Amino acid sequence: MSNPQQLRYSKEHEWLSAADEDGVSTIGITEFAANALGDVVYVQLPDVGSTVTAGETCGELESTKSVSDLYSPVSGEVTEINEDVVNDPALVNSAPFEGGWLFKVRVTGEPEELLSADAYTAFAEN
Repeated sequence: MSNPQQLRYSKEHEWLSAADEDGVSTIGITEFAANALGDVVYVQLPDVGSTVTAGETCGELESTKSVSDLYSPVSGEVTEINEDVVNDPALVNSAPFEGGWLFKVRVTGEPEELLSADAYTAFAEN
């Protein structure tokens, strides 16, 4: 399992990119989570314009094995969802850190309790 060093990670197995110049970060699930879920067949993402809260559920991922809640690693306003993932949920499995991203958030406040790639890898392996 390879976790990109430039991302930060939650203990709920989501990743967060650094904010761009507009304060917007991209969120997805990790390769570890995608593998644990199995083949993802449906995603429910938060609505554009809605507010998400760090640590709270904001959607669902349904796989051939189970239905899992999606948690937001940060608080903020949803600015975009990945329509490609809505139309082809398998992207979550095949490219969790690239084309399988889930949504973008204009972050309010500094994210807390997020892990570095190395700390997340150690956490996920235990």
